[in-house]
Order: sequence, then C-alpha cells, then structure tokens
Amino acid sequence: MNDVVQIAPAVAKNALDRARDNAPFLAMLLDREPDLAATLAQGALPLGAAARFGEGPVSQSLRLARRRLALVAAVGDLSGALDLTAVTRALSDFADAALDRAIRAAIEERTPGAEPVGFAAIALGKQGSRELNYSSDIDPILLFDPETLPTKPREEPVDAAVRIGRRVVELLQTRDGDGYVLRVDLRLRPSPEVTPIAIPIEAAITYYESQALPWERAAFIRARACAGDIALGTRFLDAIRPFVWRRSLDFGAIGEIVDITRRIRDHHSQGQAFGPGYDLKRGRGGIREVEFFAQIHQLIHGGRDPALRVGNTREALAALAEAGRIDPDDARALTAAYEALRTIEHRVQMIDDRQTHHLPTGDALDRVARLDGRADGAALLDHLRPHVERVAAVFDVLAAPADTALSSDPAKLVEQLAALGFADAEGAAARIGSWRSGRYPALRSPAAKAALEAVLPGIVAAVADAPVPQAALQRLDTLLERLPSAINIFRLLEARPALANLLATVLSHAPTLADELSRRPDLLDGLIDATAFAPVGSVAELVAEMEAVERGADYQARLDHARRVVGDKRFALGTQIIAGVADPLEVSAGYGRVAEAAIEALAAATVAEFTIAHGRVPNSEFVILALGRMGGGELTHASDLDLIYLFTGDFAAESDGAKPLGATLYYNRLAQRVTAALSVATAAGPLYSVDTRLRPSGAQGPLVVSLDSFARYQREEAWTWEHMALARARPVFGSAAARAALSAEIAAVLAGARKPHDVVNDAANMRAEMAAHKPPAGPLDAKLLPGGLVDLEFAVHTLQLEHRTGFDPRLGRAIDLLGALLPPGMGAAHDLLTRLLVTLRLVAPDAQEPEAAATRALIARALGYEDWAAVLAGFAAARQEVRAAWLGVSNG
Repeated sequence: MNDVVQIAPAVAKNALDRARDNAPFLAMLLDREPDLAATLAQGALPLGAAARFGEGPVSQSLRLARRRLALVAAVGDLSGALDLTAVTRALSDFADAALDRAIRAAIEERTPGAEPVGFAAIALGKQGSRELNYSSDIDPILLFDPETLPTKPREEPVDAAVRIGRRVVELLQTRDGDGYVLRVDLRLRPSPEVTPIAIPIEAAITYYESQALPWERAAFIRARACAGDIALGTRFLDAIRPFVWRRSLDFGAIGEIVDITRRIRDHHSQGQAFGPGYDLKRGRGGIREVEFFAQIHQLIHGGRDPALRVGNTREALAALAEAGRIDPDDARALTAAYEALRTIEHRVQMIDDRQTHHLPTGDALDRVARLDGRADGAALLDHLRPHVERVAAVFDVLAAPADTALSSDPAKLVEQLAALGFADAEGAAARIGSWRSGRYPALRSPAAKAALEAVLPGIVAAVADAPVPQAALQRLDTLLERLPSAINIFRLLEARPALANLLATVLSHAPTLADELSRRPDLLDGLIDATAFAPVGSVAELVAEMEAVERGADYQARLDHARRVVGDKRFALGTQIIAGVADPLEVSAGYGRVAEAAIEALAAATVAEFTIAHGRVPNSEFVILALGRMGGGELTHASDLDLIYLFTGDFAAESDGAKPLGATLYYNRLAQRVTAALSVATAAGPLYSVDTRLRPSGAQGPLVVSLDSFARYQREEAWTWEHMALARARPVFGSAAARAALSAEIAAVLAGARKPHDVVNDAANMRAEMAAHKPPAGPLDAKLLPGGLVDLEFAVHTLQLEHRTGFDPRLGRAIDLLGALLPPGMGAAHDLLTRLLVTLRLVAPDAQEPEAAATRALIARALGYEDWAAVLAGFAAARQEVRAAWLGVSNG
C-alpha cells in the first residue's frame, strides 16, 4: 500500500465538499479527525498511515485506524484518485491486519508470552478475494489445531479456541464511542447451528471431504488464509482443494448455485425491478449475478485449468475470457458492470456507514447521485441501467428453459415418440420404460431417476434428430448399462442442452467414441465449450498441460493426470471429425502431437521417479525413437506407438543412486516402466499399445540398447525392412544433443552407411509375405488392401533406399521430395487414403461399408466428396494409382 497518494487540492476539495454535503457519516469523520481532514484538503491521501495501528489499547487502536482508513479511502474514491481495485484492496488488507491483530491480542490476553500459533482465520467472500465493501461484514472460518494452540493449564483446546474466537469477535464488532472495526459473521462455517465458532482443523477437513454442500464449493473459490497461523490455514486449504476443484464436475452443484440466485430473486423481489429501491447486490442483473456467473464457469473449468482458480471477480472474468471459456465481449461487459455497481454500492454505504445495498428512493437517491458527482437520481439510474440489463441478459443464459416432460403412460409415450419422428416408436418407448424401471444399476437410486427425468426430454429429442436415431438410441442404452453412475452425465446434459445433440451425433456414428464414453463419462465434460473444436496445441503446450498437477502430487497422480489429458484430447479430436469441423489430416497430426507430448511427459515423470531409488548413470541419458505412423506424426484414434528405447554413454557404467544398477539393466528396467506408464490401463483409462518389436534383433533382443550398439547394428546387421522402418524414424524423447546425435546416425545409415542389400527384391518379398499373413479387414481397409497405404509406404521407402534421397518421416512430405521418381497423383492418393483411414477408425473400425446413409454422408464430407458413390470411385481410383506405382517399383 502506498504511504501517500497525491491529488490536486482542487480535486480534493470537490470530493470533500460532496462528502460533507451528502454523507453524514463522512462529515462526522471529518469533524472528529480535523488533522486528517486538513491533510486531505491539501491533496494528500495518507493510506499507509491511516491504516496503521496505534500504541494504545488494542480495541481503541483498531477502531481509530478503521475510522481514519474509512475517511481516506472514501475521499480517494470520490476524487477518482483510487480506483475500485485500490479501494477494495485497502479495505481488505486492513480487515486482514485487524483480524490478525485481534487474534494475537486474544491469545496474548489468555496466555501471555505464548506464540500466536494454532489458530487461523480463513477469509471467504469479498475479504477472501480482496474485494471488501466499504461497509461490509467479514465471513471468516476460525480453525484451530489442538496440538499447537496455546491453552491455560488443564484447559481443553476446544474451550480455549472458542474463548479466543469470542474475544476476537468482541474486539472487532463491539461498538463504543469510537465506533466499531468490522462486523463478523461466522455462519459460513460447517454446520453453524451445531458446531462451535472455532473448529478443529481435522474436523473441518473431514466435513468438506464428506458432507459439504455444493454452494460451499463456490464459497471456497475465494477462500484465503488471512490471519493468525497462516501456515495452519494454508494446510487446511491445500487439504480441501480436491473438494473445490474437481476434474469431473457434478453439474448438480452448478444447478444448485443457479437455483440460489433464483431463490434470491424471489426472496428479494421488491429489489428486482430496476429503479429507486433496486438491490445493487441481489437484484436481477446485480453484483451477485456477476460473481456467480464467474464462479459457475470457474467450477466447470477450474478443475482442469488451474489458471482459472482466482478469487478476484474481475480477474476471474479476464482469465475465463483468455482461456476461451466465456465470450470476451461478455467478460468486458460484466467487468464494466461490476465496477459501476460496486462503485455506487460504496456511495450508498458511505452515507451512513450502513451495510446496505439498496438504492434509496426520493431525495435520498438524489443525494447518492450528487455524492457520485451526478446531477440527480435520474442521471444515476441512466448510468446504471445498461449495465444492469446486460448482466441480467448474460446471466439468464445459464438458466435453460424447462423441457416438456415425457409421459409415463406407455400409450401416450409412444404417441410422443412417433411425433418426434422415431420410426420404431414402440421399441423406443419400451427402452425408455426399462430405464425408468431401474433396469441398470446406474438408474436405480431416487436421485438417478430424478436426474433421468430432468434430462430425458432433451436427450430423446436430440436422439430423434440424430442422423441415425436407432443406432444412437441403442448406443445410449449400452452407455447407460455400463455406467457406474449416471447422475453426473445427466446433470451435465441438463446444464448444457446443446451437448445432447452432439452426444446423439457421436452415438449415431462413432462406436469407438461411444465405448470410450461408457468407460469415462467425464470425457463429455471436455466438450462443453467451443475450445474442444479448436486444433490441439503444440507439443510443448500439451506437455505443459499434462504436467500441470497439484503441488506435491506423487508419481501415480502425475501419471493419472497426464492420462486424463490424453483421453480428453483424443476424444475431442475424434469428435471434431464426427461433428464435421476438422479435416481428418489435421486431426491425424493432432493425434500425433498428443502422443508425442504423452511420451515426453510420462517418460520424464518416470525417469524422475526412477532416479529417486537408482540415481542416474553418469554422462548418459534415456532416448526414445519413434517409427511408423508415430515417427511420421500422423496417427489414427487406434494407432499403436512403434518405439525403440536407447541410451547414450558407456554400457559398462553404473548408476549413482542408493540402489545402483549397471547401465544396461538400469535402462531396461526404466524402459519397462515407461512402457507401463504409456500402456497400462488405469481408472483414468487406457492410453496406447506400445510396440517395441522394431528394436535391434526384434522381440528376442534386449528392450534397450546403447546408441553405439544401435548404430553398429543398423550399419552392419539390419535387414532391408529395418532400414525401411528407419525412413520414418524420429527421436521424441531426450536432450537436444542426444536427439541430434541419433538423427545424424540415422541420416548416415539412410544415405548409404549400411550393408548392401537387394532392396527391391527384399521389399517385394516382404510385401508378399505381409499380404499372405495379414489380409485386409474389409472392403474399405485403406491400409492393407492392394493399392492401400502399405503399398504406398513400400513404394516410397523402396525408392528412398534405392536412390538415397527423399527422406522425411512424414510420408506426404517424402512423396513430395521424391518428385519425378513417383508417378503424379501419389500425394493426393496419400491424403485420400489417410483421411479415410483416420475417419473409419472412428465410424467403421471393421472397415466394412456402413449401412446408415447418414454415416456414409459423414465419411464423404470428411473426404471432401459429394456423396458415397464419389467416395467409392475416388477410393478405387487412388488404389489403382498406388498399386500401379508399387508394381512399377517392385518390378524394377
């Protein structure tokens, strides 16, 4: 806090005159503080000195400091020298200091000389976010630690804590000739009707972990350890963080917060209509709706994005807009409205130092307007009206209109479903009836049945409008059958009705995504805003997101977090194709970046964990080489990861940890753990199948070899097919120096530093053997059919090795580099076949032609064709060109 803020004396005089003429409380303070009034008249705002506590009795020093600060802050506010942030910060910092002084005084009075530990105050509400009102209550939760709290001889800690708490309240809010310090409201503590005013920390933690109500989560968005034993308060907040910030959100909590606002509107109905008497805080379009709008979106997204966990309302709006979670125009409008409403709220409170939020009526409204520097009450209302209307409109969007319920009468239900367009209305009605009867475990509890009825009209209407209603309904039934609990997904759909249409589309077309959703229904959470349809970020950005875990998280928590992020991203990428908002080639590259980031994040975490016990091998490091589609950075939803594990340095070295291992054993054990981190299915879901058979000597060789051994093998012993695989090799883990050394060795081998082979004959024999042992899965197998991607890869790699040119891990780029060595049209064929492969992995993983016309239309759209006939014709033409190219290469 600046000690003194200077303003022009004329500006100060104007503010002081308005204060004397329109605010009796401020006029009284000016009379009782003549020296301070004279200082203010000279244009000096001594904020620091005003808030400083004197040397007298604690009670008096607190009250005098509060009085002085109130006057200085008010004049700074009225003069425009202090903006809303500066005013609320000054008031909040004073509240923190006063509460801390009161706690220390209460402990010192009871146990002189004892350290002020074991007793903490958690600031909630506007004190917690440092947005305190000019004349506000504070709403702390008082906690104590029975092990460290100073007590009198033979005194129970709980009795001591309660007495300390009562003394703190007395010091702050008892009125005397010098006024009061702060009104203290302790009713936000757990179960205030039955609990003491100060609560043992472990009991509080247990309450929030097991019994707390949804609205209490919103309250803790702004929680902060503000006074007393800060370390104790911080320990409590760290412990309950999972209660506040949940990755898989209970949308019932969101609905309850919206319901709170509705109840507030009803209860304060006389203050809802804008005009004289309007409630600036609780009215429709008022301060609380701005706060709740921000908090609701923070609860939705903050579990996944720690950057959104900010208490200050305007900072939260800015963070939400920056993250793309709310419309930037809405954020700016709500911020402007919040500042306007809070400023006038302060004017209202300055007049008589009353904790009121209502605009007065009649002449009193004109007084508020004049205090704010406006002509009259009408001008003040004109200033506020557009802000209030905009806030109300933005907040109303959160409360979706109720849908018409579906009848419980079987005959009438059939009529309703027929009217919605179900071809088999009776079958659909029977299925819905089975859900209502609790046929599946997830639908048996009263809460689940209530949640089902709330969402049923919307989801059934969405299924009826889906491209393939019967498939969507059947997969929805399978989803409900597999879910351990359906309440959360129902409440999510209730809170975000537009998601029902997207869910129905996914269920219509994509069995792969429907299966994943049945295992992890929280995947749907990631689709609640438009950012799900944006391209995934860079590898570095994805790694940062995968590594963004809570402070102190253990190894398993780090792995689970990264796995959840991978699952979220892959599901969103697949949905982009189904929704028709992304080119499958871009999605394929997105899958590749997600996998590369997963390798980097999970391998780094595993290396760090492994070194705790075994240390590091000096002058050595772990390196991962990707091959195949992973090497080319173009994956499908179902792609394996073809990896080779290597290490640099001396294979005869030993690690330097408490449990030393020889380098070869060290890296083989480490590689096994990395493979497990990437592939073992957990509660967060499965990740990737890891294929390490491309390593030197294949599955019979060691899992990890030194870089030197790898280089020697590639130069002297590798088969043609291994060099073909090397053409798509790319380091994906290791230091820049290690990656560069490995890339240089690969480049040398591909350029000719290898044992001579009859490349063309070897490639032809290998392709024939593959065709014999691995036939196409179906008529649309874009990979294995003659003229598919495998033929194209063989043609490219054979030409690369024969001519020692055109090397690039990305197959499409390699085709361009080979130029005239390949017939024209190979690039277009590659793109078509890749788009088809990536799309079919989602909608027809068996490579069979889909029966549904709508799914065929989806494939055509993804490939850029008008209809299914054009898809088949284009596919046939591409295969014919690729087959001719491969036969031309393989026949010399």
